Amino acid sequence: MTGTAPPHLLRPRALRPGDLVVIASLSGPLPAAHDPHVEQTAAVFQRMGFRVRRAPLLEAGRHHWWSAATPAEIAGELNALLRDPEVRAIVASDGGQAALGYLDLIDIEAIRADPKPILGYSDISLLHLVLHARTGLVGFHADMAVPGFGGHWQSAPAARQAELEKLYSSLLTGTEAIGTLPTSPSWECWRPGRTEGPLIGGVINRIVLAQATPFALPPERFDGAVLFWEETGGLASYVWSYLQVMRHSGILDRISGMIVGLPHRINGLEPGASPTLPEIVLDVLGNRDIPVLGNVDFGHAGPNLPMPVGIHVALDAQQRTLSLLEPTTAPHPMPEPTD
Repeated sequence: MTGTAPPHLLRPRALRPGDLVVIASLSGPLPAAHDPHVEQTAAVFQRMGFRVRRAPLLEAGRHHWWSAATPAEIAGELNALLRDPEVRAIVASDGGQAALGYLDLIDIEAIRADPKPILGYSDISLLHLVLHARTGLVGFHADMAVPGFGGHWQSAPAARQAELEKLYSSLLTGTEAIGTLPTSPSWECWRPGRTEGPLIGGVINRIVLAQATPFALPPERFDGAVLFWEETGGLASYVWSYLQVMRHSGILDRISGMIVGLPHRINGLEPGASPTLPEIVLDVLGNRDIPVLGNVDFGHAGPNLPMPVGIHVALDAQQRTLSLLEPTTAPHPMPEPTD
């Protein structure tokens, strides 16, 4: 099966050496114990050749309930970053529970006027899905400061760190298709097959929540899509239920393939006494004959392979390969000639 790219794909402009990357609290607060993760994240991007600064709300110990600040304050800071021409990329400090509170406060016209990469996963999945639905923006479902660049990356083998750093640099600066992503021994074929289509996804509960808002992706945007999802915490039965919601809503009848991330702290997947994650997925899919690639290394379980929302990919579940078929960023416009 083959899908088509969503209309009006909006690619951020490619970063150049010396460009400014800002680490910002787009959801949860920054505990003091995780402040070193922000410093380590800054060092990662500085090695890539960028300048880095913190946004003002990214202050250790600052919080409002379970968030870094009120929804209006977070949206205000995000909008200021979107409008600032010096800021060329925004990296989320962490996930959390705040994005639902300010989805209606984001300056959509600022994104259309100057699209920028926004990096993050977990609760940041909501931003990627909603902004892609509203503007076509390519969302960078990728690592963030806590615990990603500042935690998981630091504990990964040196060769893996170097591989990821090169990949992320190409993701942000290159204007050619990246091609085949680096594989891992964890990848499993849960249902064979090959397909091409736009990547759509995130944390599974955030996909379901996004579709319950006025900013949901239109159903036809799932036509031929390669759906990727992961889950952390909760119960295996929740995963089954979220997949059932997507079945009832027709999403599973529209997609052409599925990629499942490594499970992370999901109760109810105990060996022997419970269903496995592949059994849960295939139970809900039923006779839908689409390729399924499982245990792919994105999400909460460790260093993230980037999964750019909206980008056309090729999936071969049996060969355990995933390839990005088009660039994630756009070249800078040529300057006007002078007389």
